[in-house]
Amino acid sequence: MNQKIIMQLDELTCPSCLTKIEGAVKNTPGVGTVKVLFNAGKVKAEFDDRQVSADTLSEVVTQLGYAVQSIKVKPL
Repeated sequence: MNQKIIMQLDELTCPSCLTKIEGAVKNTPGVGTVKVLFNAGKVKAEFDDRQVSADTLSEVVTQLGYAVQSIKVKPL
């Protein structure tokens, strides 16, 4: 089932953060669209929960060195 995740991050300090996060999340199997809202400090992505979990997506971002403050998941 397709889901939408919104992750609130601790801080995004530069535009290259956007590229790094979008690339890593988009390259995760099961992920469709990804959008990083730099000024809002949010990552929005659509994913297939049969292939990847919200926790895994959060871990991908955490491994890049960003603190995930909150996660919201809702069905599409």
